[in-house]
Amino acid sequence: MEIEVLNLDTTKLEVDAIVNAANTSLLGGGGVDGAIHRAGGAEILKECIKIRNKQGGCKTGEAVITTAGNLYAKYVIHTVGPVWSGNKEEKKILLHKCYVSSLELASNYNLKTIAFPNISTGIYKFPKQIAVEIAFDAVFNSDHIHKFNKIMFVCFDTENFDLYEQKLKTFNF
Repeated sequence: MEIEVLNLDTTKLEVDAIVNAANTSLLGGGGVDGAIHRAGGAEILKECIKIRNKQGGCKTGEAVITTAGNLYAKYVIHTVGPVWSGNKEEKKILLHKCYVSSLELASNYNLKTIAFPNISTGIYKFPKQIAVEIAFDAVFNSDHIHKFNKIMFVCFDTENFDLYEQKLKTFNF
């Protein structure tokens, strides 16, 4: 299995799935979520609305899947990360669950390549160093890890990129 850390536009990736750091409404927003919805077009929003109408959105820590619309990817896995406030231990568990839920869903669809953003480290203010530790722990201890050919961590800023690169160099998997 190949692991990559990238600092580029996730909407340009040709992978089986890109993971979207969504909000509970699934209707798009800012950051990665907004970029994916803008680049992917109306089809993603249409499917998100169907999911929202059926199950009332997506809860924090859970994941749902839609088409990728106009993106190069085949699918978008939308997961809702926690806002860094209140019970910090609960927030860590929920962030961990975002990665596990996304991998499980991708595995159920027999997807082999997946790209993760830095979930919750933007407007949700999750501390970046803690988030990278959780991301690696969740991904590399997942029961589904052996089903993937390539996992990418796509960083939206140089601080995240440096943290992920440093973690990858010292991580034994």
